[in-house]
Amino acid sequence: MLKKYYNNVNETGLDEAGRGCLAGPVTAAAIILPHSFENLILTDSKLLSERNRELLQPLLKSESICYGIAHIFPQKIDEINILNASILAMHKAMDKLTVIPSYIIVDGNRFKPYKDIPYSCIVKGDSKYYSIAAASVLAKTARDAYMLKLHEEYPMYNWKKNKGYPTKEHRAAIRKYGITKYHRKSFKLLPDLLP
Repeated sequence: MLKKYYNNVNETGLDEAGRGCLAGPVTAAAIILPHSFENLILTDSKLLSERNRELLQPLLKSESICYGIAHIFPQKIDEINILNASILAMHKAMDKLTVIPSYIIVDGNRFKPYKDIPYSCIVKGDSKYYSIAAASVLAKTARDAYMLKLHEEYPMYNWKKNKGYPTKEHRAAIRKYGITKYHRKSFKLLPDLLP
């Protein structure tokens, strides 16, 4: 059972999706949920079926106090590295909140201060707290929707299925067709290629 909050009723949960992908953006979401919020199926987005993520997404948006979602694209990822890009995406998602939280809880173990708001990093936080789990669902569904659009432009990589992750199929397509402007050139795109 997920906990309602970590430290403060007025806190935002933060998480990202797509950090390990070879193509597409890293996407972050921030969300503030009302204290009354409860949901029986919400958990870490990686543990949910695609159907359940898609069912939860509009519910989370409508029941939240506010939320923000932000993408950081491959050119910037290559410029500042994936860790910094993930944190930048989180900061940009926070920028979109219409209510300033008094506390931030972040999935994982790395973050950089945001506007002097106190924060805690929580390893596996997306399976412990509602707001981080909700952020994980919003980040994942937003990124998946973006990758579906890219799939229409480059169907040979089958991004509608692999979403840009380093699957055998995706790597085989890179070997056959080369890379696109949506690939992260600083990543090891093929096992025998140096970044």
